[in-house]
Amino acid sequence: MQISTNDFRKGLKIELDGEPYAIVDFQHVKPGKGGAFVRTKLKHLTLGTVIDKTFRAEEKVPLVNFEEKRMQFLYRDDRFHFMDLETYDQIALSEEEVGESRDFLKENTEVEVLYVDGAPLGVELPTFVELTVVKTEPGVRGDTASGGSKPATLETGAVVSVPLFVNEGDVVKVDTRTAAYIGRVAARSESA
Repeated sequence: MQISTNDFRKGLKIELDGEPYAIVDFQHVKPGKGGAFVRTKLKHLTLGTVIDKTFRAEEKVPLVNFEEKRMQFLYRDDRFHFMDLETYDQIALSEEEVGESRDFLKENTEVEVLYVDGAPLGVELPTFVELTVVKTEPGVRGDTASGGSKPATLETGAVVSVPLFVNEGDVVKVDTRTAAYIGRVAARSESA
């Protein structure tokens, strides 16, 4: 099936040179002279690389034949193991197939596994995840007004930039699309 560039939207999965891509961003441009065109940022669904591509207005591009299945991340050994929430079938994906999603995969997280032509190809995380900070430097007392930040290692191994008041043991909310800190969900309990 083909789609016109006029119908582009974020998240749409298209085929370009035989490879599957998702539209990350797009902009319709109508210059004073010449024909209109559509400027896009496309993310390769298996490699995770992002490219810029310009299409002519009303140009037709093929859609990717895909299916998304709701699955739960079970555990990781040398592969990543997922369970289909409807059939309870399990699959194991390699680090390459999981891609950048591995940075935010926590056991029992529900994800969408993307199947292209019947084969699992990638993992789509929820937009936001809540993870525990396992390592970060203590903030300097009285320095919270400056709005500074520091690196923090999360329980999945991902490193994100957090405000100075965040401590080890705190649970933080992270945007999986940008790896950006959104907020602190829970402070570490001081009962220890």
